[in-house]
Amino acid sequence: MNLSRPARLLLRAALVLGLGVIYVPLAVVILNSFNSDRTFGWPPPGLTFQWWHSAWNSSGVRDALWTSVQAGLGATAIALVLGTMAAFAVQRYRFFGKNSVSLLIVLPIALPGIVTGIALSNTFHTVLGIPLGMLTVIVGHATFCVVTVYNNVLARLRRMGLGLEEASADLGADTFTTFRLVTFPMMRSALLAGGLLAFALSFDEIIVTTFTSGAGVRTLPIWIFENLFRPNQAPVVNVVAAALIVVSIVPIYFAQRLSGETTTH
Repeated sequence: MNLSRPARLLLRAALVLGLGVIYVPLAVVILNSFNSDRTFGWPPPGLTFQWWHSAWNSSGVRDALWTSVQAGLGATAIALVLGTMAAFAVQRYRFFGKNSVSLLIVLPIALPGIVTGIALSNTFHTVLGIPLGMLTVIVGHATFCVVTVYNNVLARLRRMGLGLEEASADLGADTFTTFRLVTFPMMRSALLAGGLLAFALSFDEIIVTTFTSGAGVRTLPIWIFENLFRPNQAPVVNVVAAALIVVSIVPIYFAQRLSGETTTH
């Protein structure tokens, strides 16, 4: 597409403006985590590591962090198993309602979180009689984490084709040997990318967690939300938010690299 110079400049300005709207507030949060003024005076009168030290020594932050890690690992494990199985079923087999099944798998991530949270809470509490706790949080997170694994594995299976697996079968390998020696090595990076994205989604989730967590379950996003408007905790909240911004970059970066590498193969 050939664009005139004014059009290119306009598109670049729009790009810069859009990125600014997204990342300038994040930069403000990171800067405020070092702000020596407890009320976040602007511009900052000075910089300090005091709030980072307070956050590091906070038992509430550590407990909430460990809860988020547990929920993320549990939801990711379920998502890897169910997402991979669903992707194989949709891609490798023909059956009635195949497109409908694919839609139903992807739908949870498109639904508003509050709808999913209310539905899961009613199901656990009213229909199944399961008390809300860590298990219900993990299951709630897994409902949308499955989508990331499913999409990554499905895309990989479509690019792989059936040639190598058929060659393995022709050489006498059974189904499980072919999967272990041929299929799994070729889709390993897709599984890792989907798992990283699933963990990142679970780690940052707050709406579904609010409706599915019990009285003693508090993830890090829930802790941030509960302490956001407490003046004595505001600096620590900024530190935790800044740390989450930095930490969230890691799984997203590696997932993008893994997806990019698989595209070039």
